Amino acid sequence: MDSASRSITVVGTGSWGTTLAISLARAGRRTTLLARSAEEAAALRAAGKHDRFAPGVPFPLSLAIEGDPQAALRDCRVLLLAVPSQTMRSNAEMLKPYLPADAIILSCAKGFEQGSLKRMSEVLTDVLPDHAEQIGALSGPNIAREILDSKPATTVVATPNHDMAEIAQRFLTTSHFRVYTGDDVVGIELAGALKNIIALGAGLADGLNAGDNAKAAFMTRGLSEIARLGIVLGANPLTFAGLAGLGDLVATCASPHSRNRRMGEALARGLTLENARAQLGGIAEGVLTVQTAREMAAQHQVELPIAD
Repeated sequence: MDSASRSITVVGTGSWGTTLAISLARAGRRTTLLARSAEEAAALRAAGKHDRFAPGVPFPLSLAIEGDPQAALRDCRVLLLAVPSQTMRSNAEMLKPYLPADAIILSCAKGFEQGSLKRMSEVLTDVLPDHAEQIGALSGPNIAREILDSKPATTVVATPNHDMAEIAQRFLTTSHFRVYTGDDVVGIELAGALKNIIALGAGLADGLNAGDNAKAAFMTRGLSEIARLGIVLGANPLTFAGLAGLGDLVATCASPHSRNRRMGEALARGLTLENARAQLGGIAEGVLTVQTAREMAAQHQVELPIAD
């Protein structure tokens, strides 16, 4: 690490943010979890756990839980934004006054901003232009529950300046969570977001009992569509065969914990979108991504029959 006095700040008390904060603190990293409010932070500290998103897993005693963004960012070297894609901009605006000049800022969300069609790193760069070389993404085959259970996992951190990715790698790698680095921010963000559409379809295949042959064919054609759009948008084709592409796709389409796969399965059983959301306890990013993918495909004249 650069310095033992610097810390990791995780923004977002949902499943992924809570998981990242717990696993990093357990590994001995100085970690702060920023809650939505002082009231939520106090409730989480009092409970000593997050029953909704990390049932049965106590917070490490070393994990700081804050409701004040200024306090949460005071010593921050690596900032992980594990918030819904539609709130990324407002969260960045809220954090902007308190960000250290050298903070590395990583989006952990797998989606696009509706309307603008922007990737999360583009949204962050809009709000935080002075940090442009330090803004990137973290993405890979990361099923939160498995990481909470200390099962081995890998991920990819990509930033425009590769030195920043390597610093983040040193902060974030643990004995159970290996971080690889890259500079294809476009590729890993597109792969992470678009694969959620394919996971919805994989869940539909499961719910309809279509069989493994059909599901494998669907996943393979889905990856081809993701790569087709990604290449047009400037991504490295090799990214889609790596951890953030194929790896994430396989994990999300196969895991019983995958929210997007479960959403597709629920729809196949005849639930309405509203009822499926209620059953899952929230939105699956893939539902929002379908329309964005259609708009991007039309804008760039790329055929995406699965999204259509």
